[in-house]
Amino acid sequence: MNKEQYIADMKQRVFNANLALPKEDLIKLTWGNVSEVNRELGVIVIKPSGVSYDTMRVEDMVVTDLQGAPIKENSLNPSSDIVTHAVLYQNFEGVNAIVHTHSTNAVKWAQARRDIPAYGTTHADTFYGPVPCTRQLTQTEIERAYELETGNVIVETFRDRNIDPLACPAVIVYGHGPFVWGKNTEVAVQNSVVLDEVATMALGTEELKTNIDPIDKYLLDKHYYRKHGENAYYGQS
Repeated sequence: MNKEQYIADMKQRVFNANLALPKEDLIKLTWGNVSEVNRELGVIVIKPSGVSYDTMRVEDMVVTDLQGAPIKENSLNPSSDIVTHAVLYQNFEGVNAIVHTHSTNAVKWAQARRDIPAYGTTHADTFYGPVPCTRQLTQTEIERAYELETGNVIVETFRDRNIDPLACPAVIVYGHGPFVWGKNTEVAVQNSVVLDEVATMALGTEELKTNIDPIDKYLLDKHYYRKHGENAYYGQS
């Protein structure tokens, strides 16, 4: 397959994944984006900035380099979050697609400045431990390079807390919202659906009982590793 055809296929996958966000009730208006990277070709494909999902076309998907700069001068502007996506691709090996939304219940945790605790097995099936909330960006960081520093603070959070981004494929940015990823666009969207569901479940759990402990590690391990890793046995081979 030549480069042009591969990029065309990337555009179709990114387009389809972006259309899935409103269908899954993860976004309203234009509050979200999906991207895919191909490091060998040196390209990222992402949704254009501010374009309605009702009028968006496959050919509107924007191709950028690995730093997030559009490759074609006559293309639409890429999502304003492209630089954040680029930072994550540069630092998280094995991440090939990223979803950013302002999904309601995940944002509630971001605005509360709290990790989403791993209270049960639904959470443990996808996220190995709490979904982390980043620290607050400083005024200097925001004014200097907001989207770049958003990516940097996500990377910092995973590095400083020794979290494997493939074992916990999501983060909530302080006061902002979730970034979620996966090995491809389909998995990244699926992980975004799961994230908002477990955020909802955690909120309900805390309404029913205060001072609850996270799930026991042995149960967390069982549910996570039966779906992930070399000894996984969930689903069909």
